[in-house]
Amino acid sequence: MQEISCPHCKKAFKVDETGYADILQQVRDREFKEQLNERLELAEKEKQTEIKLAAATKDTEIQELKAKLDVNEANRELAITQAVGHAEKERDELKNSLDKVGLKNELSEKALVEKYETQIKDRDSTIERLKDMKARLSTKMVGETLEQHCETEFNRIRATAFPKAYFEKDNDAASGSKGDYVFRDSNEEGTEIVSIMFEMKNESDTTATKKKNEDFLKELDKDRNEKGCEYAVLVSLLEAESELYNSGIVDMFHRYPKMYVIRPQFFIPIITLLRNAAMNSLEYKTELALAKAQNFDVTNFENHLDKFKTAFSKNFDIASRKFQTAIDEIDKAIKHLNKTKDALLASDRQLRLANDKLEDVTVKKLTRGNPTMAAKFQELGNEEHSDNE
Repeated sequence: MQEISCPHCKKAFKVDETGYADILQQVRDREFKEQLNERLELAEKEKQTEIKLAAATKDTEIQELKAKLDVNEANRELAITQAVGHAEKERDELKNSLDKVGLKNELSEKALVEKYETQIKDRDSTIERLKDMKARLSTKMVGETLEQHCETEFNRIRATAFPKAYFEKDNDAASGSKGDYVFRDSNEEGTEIVSIMFEMKNESDTTATKKKNEDFLKELDKDRNEKGCEYAVLVSLLEAESELYNSGIVDMFHRYPKMYVIRPQFFIPIITLLRNAAMNSLEYKTELALAKAQNFDVTNFENHLDKFKTAFSKNFDIASRKFQTAIDEIDKAIKHLNKTKDALLASDRQLRLANDKLEDVTVKKLTRGNPTMAAKFQELGNEEHSDNE
């Protein structure tokens, strides 16, 4: 039998081996359960702790991920905003540039259209005027009418543009030929600025023999030289279909110096161009005129100087001869004076000898051996002594 004490009341009781084994088994089962429960509770607590820890860690990671996502989202939105702003700016700049280019092109196009419309109108007007001119005039009068047209155009602007210019018909045919008009312009001092020989040529469509501009260039160059003009200009309506002559002012320097062929609409512009170009060289012409005047003055001075040299040389020769004569006379006079000098020197020596002899004469020498003279001088001496007392 086994004796067992109650842990609560401390009362002892006996149990057999079977009961002890049962009790022991019960105790073991209870302890096992308790230990199991404790372990289960501990495991549950550890599980809850781990769950809470995992949840906290997860929340932290989630918050970090969320913060990263927020930052990335903000950066993305900022990048998108900047990209959109930059793109809009570039779009606006491009649009402004395109607008400016478009406006510039529009203005340029408009200006060109207006320019060409004006040119077309002017050309159409000129064509109509020429057509009307040819329709109304005979072949004989065409050339004269072109001359009248140019003269009228010049007289319209003469007072304002060329107040001192000469523009008249060339009526001097002394050399066998003459041009149509001569233009000359001068400055206030009267120095010529520019001169132009003009020839006007035209013919109607009904003229049998068609002339060319080159047919008149040789004669025009001859007239220019004979009338002393600097330039020659052919105002022509010949070869109406020629692109060369219709293009504007045609330089013919390769054929004849300082020569041009123009259409009537370039009549005033060619005068203006040549005059303005000549104005630039006016200073040199003025200096040349001054130099010529100075050369003339120098020539006169040299002529006067040569005359003076000739007269001076002549006078010098005469003076030189007279001077030599004077020198010769002076030499003769010197010789004569030398002789006079010698005579005077000789006389001087004689006078000095006489003086010496005079100074050597004394009363004693004069009365020596002459008692009478001695007595006389003695008496003269006594009288002078009495007078002195």
